[in-house]
Amino acid sequence: MSASSTHRHRLTDSDFVVDTRRVGRRPGTMRSLSRTVAAPARIGLDLIAIEAGTPIELDLTLQAVSEGVLVTGSVAAQTRGECARCLEDFDDRVRLELTELFAYPDSTTEATTEEGEVYHVSNDEHIDLEPLIIDAVGLALPLSPLCSSDCPGLCAECGVRLAIAGSEHRHEILDPRWAGLADKFGHPGGELSQEKTRSVEAEET
Repeated sequence: MSASSTHRHRLTDSDFVVDTRRVGRRPGTMRSLSRTVAAPARIGLDLIAIEAGTPIELDLTLQAVSEGVLVTGSVAAQTRGECARCLEDFDDRVRLELTELFAYPDSTTEATTEEGEVYHVSNDEHIDLEPLIIDAVGLALPLSPLCSSDCPGLCAECGVRLAIAGSEHRHEILDPRWAGLADKFGHPGGELSQEKTRSVEAEET
């Protein structure tokens, strides 16, 4: 977890930053948050990510608890990826559920947890959701994304996309022991092979 260190900086309520003073500190008090923000940079993995500038939909609930502010809800956005099988670009969507505590500066959780292991409420009672979302998206996205679950990938012989080539796409596989003869006389049924056959037949007659 790359927890936020925003408790050291003054924040304002906008985009990923939320003013928790509207929630208060009485345990059980809640506030709903529905907001669409733009991804500040590419968020995700090498083969699939939310591209910079993509709208990210936040549908969250902030609840005051004794140790901080509990954030629950969903995050959704369009992703852009490269299929691990056929190497084609494709678009998809990621939707993930969040449940995370942002600890108060004076809480036991804050005092007893190592830096980087917990997210924080800033001294002026704001939370920054960006690090949480970056971490959560990285964990939610697949390491080997697919354009479709049944993508057949690429032909191991010629590299053509099998989805385009069709199920009839085949390559003749010769026994390596006959490879030299195939190079000399041509593949069975080929033009060169037929010429050799005719030549042999002529010699025999």
